[in-house]
Amino acid sequence: MKNYLLLALCAIGLTTSVQAQSFAGLDKSPLDVTYARQGRSAQPDARIVYSRPHLKGRDLSQLTPSGKIWRTGANETTEITFYTSMKIGDKTVAPGTYSLFSIPGEDSWTIILNEQIHTWGAYTYDKNKDLVRTTAKVSNSNNDIEAFSINFEPTENGYTLFMGWGKKIASILLEKS
Repeated sequence: MKNYLLLALCAIGLTTSVQAQSFAGLDKSPLDVTYARQGRSAQPDARIVYSRPHLKGRDLSQLTPSGKIWRTGANETTEITFYTSMKIGDKTVAPGTYSLFSIPGEDSWTIILNEQIHTWGAYTYDKNKDLVRTTAKVSNSNNDIEAFSINFEPTENGYTLFMGWGKKIASILLEKS
């Protein structure tokens, strides 16, 4: 009988502590992941983990000021993982995980792969840890892109990496090497 009473008291105590737990609300810039792969069931060649800020009526130029370093998303710095060697611009990048920064401009963006990972925003960005800097073409979108979005599209030799927000889409080529 004592065992049953003890078990009942423990159950009440656990229920109370679980019910008392509070959780944070939904993130305003939810985390997303996109993969570069040649088919739905193929092994990925690359993966990007990023948070998706929303415009919510704000001007894109205020959120991504021209000529200023940007974490290419929200919250934690965006990270790109290569599972195979990729050529970006004139540099071959070994498999590994890198931070993905951008310097937005009106007609082009500077895309930066940096060796420092697991950081928040661009607050601790260190130019000395840049591995690659390349120029992305910027085109205008026919549609308003409310939430910052990243996507890979397969090409003959690799992928085109697209980053879109507002009326702007930046793109670079990633070639398998």
